[in-house]
Amino acid sequence: MSLRHLARGALAALVLAPPSLSAPLSAQQDAVVVYLVRHAERAEDGTNDPPISEVGRERARALADLLRDAGVSRIHTTDLKRTRQTGAPLAERLGLEPEVYDAKDLPALAARLRAAPGRHLVLGHSNTVAQTVEALRGSGDDAVADGEFDRLYVVVMGPDGTVTTTLLRYGAPWRP
Repeated sequence: MSLRHLARGALAALVLAPPSLSAPLSAQQDAVVVYLVRHAERAEDGTNDPPISEVGRERARALADLLRDAGVSRIHTTDLKRTRQTGAPLAERLGLEPEVYDAKDLPALAARLRAAPGRHLVLGHSNTVAQTVEALRGSGDDAVADGEFDRLYVVVMGPDGTVTTTLLRYGAPWRP
């Protein structure tokens, strides 16, 4: 397992590009690529299920722009407004119906992802993103900070059992 921190730009294109036409078809069909992000910034409304803010909507659009050509075939989200709204722009653009998962059962989500070749977007929370990466046998680095919304983990699970993890940043940068 490896964790590489990459800057925006050309290197990001390597992990965001659709499957290569030159790669063997069997490797393309068997590989699983999972993009994992925390929901975008929320608009505090005094409830336990707040929507995303205008800044969050901008981040959700940036995520959709970034992943529009990445070959995402499935979107997984918790049943909270902020995760569903973060994934909505990409889901609408790709004509996909997001699938709801239980954030309290990350091993079940990981098993579901490992069993489904293709490219997936998983939207989670500050207390589940790194744990989901680790459940996929990737390197989750450390916990996502409370105000940190720009992490994008890319976990590639090869048909030979290898797992690589890449950490990218997207949208407006987080300032600790």
